[in-house]
Amino acid sequence: MSSSRTAIVVGRGVAGMVAALALANSGIGVTLVGRAATEPGRTVALFAPVLQFLSELGASKAIRTRGAPLRVLRIIDDTGSIFSWGPLSFDAREIGLEAFGWNIAADELSALLGEIIEGAPGIEVVEGFASEPLFAEQRASILVDGRGRVEAALIVGADGQHSLLRRSAGIVARVEKLPQCALTATLAHEVPHEDASTEFQARGGPCTLVPLAGSISSLVWMAPRAEADRLHALSDDAFGEAVELRVHSILGKMRVAGPRAFFPLSSVEVERFSATRLALVGEAAHAFAPIGAQGLNLGLRDVESLARRLKRTLAIGADIGAPRVLEDYDRARRFDIASRSAAVGMMNNSLLSAFWPFDLGRGASMAALDLVGPLRRFVMREGLAPGFGRSPS
Repeated sequence: MSSSRTAIVVGRGVAGMVAALALANSGIGVTLVGRAATEPGRTVALFAPVLQFLSELGASKAIRTRGAPLRVLRIIDDTGSIFSWGPLSFDAREIGLEAFGWNIAADELSALLGEIIEGAPGIEVVEGFASEPLFAEQRASILVDGRGRVEAALIVGADGQHSLLRRSAGIVARVEKLPQCALTATLAHEVPHEDASTEFQARGGPCTLVPLAGSISSLVWMAPRAEADRLHALSDDAFGEAVELRVHSILGKMRVAGPRAFFPLSSVEVERFSATRLALVGEAAHAFAPIGAQGLNLGLRDVESLARRLKRTLAIGADIGAPRVLEDYDRARRFDIASRSAAVGMMNNSLLSAFWPFDLGRGASMAALDLVGPLRRFVMREGLAPGFGRSPS
């Protein structure tokens, strides 16, 4: 394939693999560089708009088969605030959906995407590390283990929060450690989850149970570092009891039924999402606390936005790495990324502080969503993706 129609994708996490598939599906030859990633004990909830995109890449059906639907999203204010509102439920049927999305083990999703990539024309996978990127007006290149220097019209940076590509391109980023860590686990329980995800909003961070197939749920528990260290050190039996206590036995007795994980949390804000011959996607472009399953869905919307622009560019025979193409991508992603980052940041900060105006605002917001149907439905749609469900103008 002509080098003017080629791209290098750096990073073999979910965002990088989806980027490789989406670009190849658009007619671009792709070199996918990186080591295969594993994330035991973690799951990912993929919302309906992202599943529509993944269906174009041949992945949606398998995700639905292997994962579990999210038909109801429930939020419970468990902060003990005098301004707390009662449990708030969002039902996908209210906006005409079978489910808000599907939850699947992260390693299963990675394996599935790897299988699709193996059979996809136009994708070369290089198992190794990339270094010494060069971004020139006409070409971009990177040094790849065992391959030497590889050139392309465009490099897609899906290389995570500490992106080498972002730094090499001179894109300024603010990386900030959050005062919390996240604990993840797979848990079996006595009471069926009935395809409902439940988030307990507690001081220090939310504790969320997300359904998997059968009477199994995945856990994402954000806690201050000292508490997270203590919880992480517990035996599986003691940890199961701690989760059951934290969620008020909503699903009965709980026991650990799979790997557990523990990781510190950071936020990443970048000044721009593209540079000369470079587009950033996923956590190379943004990162924040795992609240509301926004992170990966946002990253895959990055990929969709970039792939659709590159496909239109190819259709008119133009340069896929041209400044106007990448500047258009940068502009297109600003509102979605900024609004999600701000909303998640405000929610997390409101749980970290007992400052009464924060509690009042959270309680009033939950009351409004519970009592005002049009507002609730608007927030449900916007929570899935900006403008989701609206007719195109």
